[in-house]
Amino acid sequence: MGPQGYVVPADPQAVVAAKKKTPSSRSWILLECTGKSTVLDVDKYAIMQRVQIHARDLRILDPLLSYPSTILGREKAIVLNLEHIKAIITSDEVLLRDPLDEHVIPVVAELKRRLPRVNAIREAQEDGKEEAGGHNEIEAVEQDESPFEFRALEVALEAICSFLAARTTELEAAAYPALDELTSKISSRNLDRVRKLKSAMTRLTVRVQKVRDELEQLLDDDDDMADLYLSRKSAGPSSPASGSGPANWFPASPTIGSKISRASRASIATIRGDENDVEELEMILEAYFMQIDTTLNKLTTLREYIDDTEDYINIQLDNHRNQLIQLELFLSSGTVSLTIFSLVTGIFGMNIPYNWNTNHGYMFKWVVSVTGLLCTMLFVAIMSYARYKGLVGS
Repeated sequence: MGPQGYVVPADPQAVVAAKKKTPSSRSWILLECTGKSTVLDVDKYAIMQRVQIHARDLRILDPLLSYPSTILGREKAIVLNLEHIKAIITSDEVLLRDPLDEHVIPVVAELKRRLPRVNAIREAQEDGKEEAGGHNEIEAVEQDESPFEFRALEVALEAICSFLAARTTELEAAAYPALDELTSKISSRNLDRVRKLKSAMTRLTVRVQKVRDELEQLLDDDDDMADLYLSRKSAGPSSPASGSGPANWFPASPTIGSKISRASRASIATIRGDENDVEELEMILEAYFMQIDTTLNKLTTLREYIDDTEDYINIQLDNHRNQLIQLELFLSSGTVSLTIFSLVTGIFGMNIPYNWNTNHGYMFKWVVSVTGLLCTMLFVAIMSYARYKGLVGS
């Protein structure tokens, strides 16, 4: 406070510095192969230097920019942008953006649980548990182990597919009762409710379609899948004939054991010289492609149900409209008949020279009776003609 109670303005430089320290757009979590996690608050240049990717790749993960779902394979990293999951995967660590987001927290927990499996095996070996039976068991587990980057990618795909499937289930639970209620009672409230649900379904369908298209594009291109084999790339062009032992083929990947195991079929394929073997990754992608395709089929079925309901509502409205037209035709025919009757009786009532006290007074009664009969016959004729032409229901 100033001497007269005025608020002293803050230092502009301090305010700018405080804004730069906010972790909203710069917060990352680093998950290592051992399961250890570290929250980082670094700028994009530090991230680019750490994982060795270009600025255009990092821009894909910017939450302020709108990019479609993307899985990119780079020389030493996989750039992953799937809805709220924005990550950079290397052969031995995962950088995940916005770890405090409510949808990202379960992904972090799952990565901590599933990533350090190779390391646990190595610790068991170092603790002297490699007895005859135990050694064979560890070898069998190693043979079933996938490379670090595949396990991280699988966690991300599983999380995003489960997330979209859950949103689809919630939408179905809300949409089908609303559609049934609209079918039974057409009202402004029910129509507005279905309209909002249809808009939500359209947005969700677009999101699911983007993920499905990205997986389909990867499955259609073996070269793109081969770019995701980071462990194979870290093995380099070495071969067993070069004289270097197997332990030297993986110097930069702490997720690979000291001896050749099935860190992936990719690493074995490298030893054999087959760099086009993408069977393992293809199996992973196909599994989640089928899951996301099932979700898309559910949304398609829901859309068809909405379209059928709209068609039914339109048929009902057309039926009501036809009934109103028939009622209007009925009233118009009656109005024409009554108008003719009024016209005739009015003309003759003023011009017949006989008064009611004489015997000729009954003349006007005959005029009224005959005119009424003719007008009634005219009304019946109009309605019969309309029914004959199918303008009114039978």
